[in-house]
Amino acid sequence: MLCGGAVLAAALPVPSQALPLGAAAVDDQITLAQFFTSPAMAEYKRRLAEYKEARAAFDEEASAYWSAVSEKRKTRNAKRRDRVEVTADDYMLEQPPVYSGPKRPVNPEPEPEPEKETRPPKYIPVVADFLRAAAQHFQFSPQRPAAEIDFKRAYARTATAEGLSRDQIVRVYAFETGGNGHYDMQSGFASGKPGGRAISTAIGYNQLLTTNTVELLAERGDHFIKVLGERARTLTGPPRKAMDHKIAVLRRMVAFCQTVPDDWNQHEKLANTEQGWGVHAMVLDIDVGPLLQTHKLMTSVIFARTKGVSRPLAAAELEMMNLTGDGTGLDMVTMPQSLREVVPTSNFFQRGGYERNPVAVRHNTVAKLFAVMNARMDSAQGAQGSREFQGLF
Repeated sequence: MLCGGAVLAAALPVPSQALPLGAAAVDDQITLAQFFTSPAMAEYKRRLAEYKEARAAFDEEASAYWSAVSEKRKTRNAKRRDRVEVTADDYMLEQPPVYSGPKRPVNPEPEPEPEKETRPPKYIPVVADFLRAAAQHFQFSPQRPAAEIDFKRAYARTATAEGLSRDQIVRVYAFETGGNGHYDMQSGFASGKPGGRAISTAIGYNQLLTTNTVELLAERGDHFIKVLGERARTLTGPPRKAMDHKIAVLRRMVAFCQTVPDDWNQHEKLANTEQGWGVHAMVLDIDVGPLLQTHKLMTSVIFARTKGVSRPLAAAELEMMNLTGDGTGLDMVTMPQSLREVVPTSNFFQRGGYERNPVAVRHNTVAKLFAVMNARMDSAQGAQGSREFQGLF
């Protein structure tokens, strides 16, 4: 024991007040730390240092790439405003860098994590909430179809009258709902399958969010009132009374949606109120619902026309604008096929959104993204709901 004690004493540094100043003191402290570090911990620290170095190098490269993507997007937007042709040089033609360094090692002696304050998940309202809010705040219950085919028929008639083609109507429905969606199907609840939970407020054939409904009523509500007024003139008796009540409710809803500036963020605030939930119940109404569903797509058609696209949009092009937003979607829609083949999908995302989107990562050019969208439409067109839709034309 005496010998062992002497060896240990020799390995330990002298008291701090006796330490010489400078490098020797630092060396002694490192020696002490190494003496009490297990081999596993030492290996972990070595691998952690390697990981951090590799990750820092990757993040520097990735940051430069995504900054260039952002700058090129600004250039394209400016060119389009000035009606200047966009060329291949206005896109990043390289795929984003992919991290290929070492994985973050697992700490063999993990310290207990501090307790995190957990917040309950934000509640997502469902159809029952929308109906209850409509009754409470607008004294209204939407007129729902006796059968699914009745709503499909009303939607097909409305969408055709507004200028959408059979191909656009059916293929967008097939993509959005898998080909079997019902007029009241909410995102997260697969049609015909038990269970599920709401993952958003999106409802119907084109999956309108509460904010979509509020915005459409704010912007197109006067047109919807006019359409219903024309229908009312053809009715008598109880049907006319019911339609007059519906028009009066719609006027109140439109007035509510127009209480804020015409801005998506402002409309979203209204949509997150109980009154906004009540407005969203109109998606389920057999008269107003088809108008809302139709004009969700028509806003993209009209936007494309104002930007000089006079040809009819293919169904996949219309759905691309529906999914990604009109500005981003039009960027891809107006691109010639030769560019679609080589332009990476990363040009249309922020870094975080791209890295969380496995479809965009896996199908990493514009052409591949359109191809997978068309393939899904083709497949879902064989479903029963899609076939019913096709039979209405």
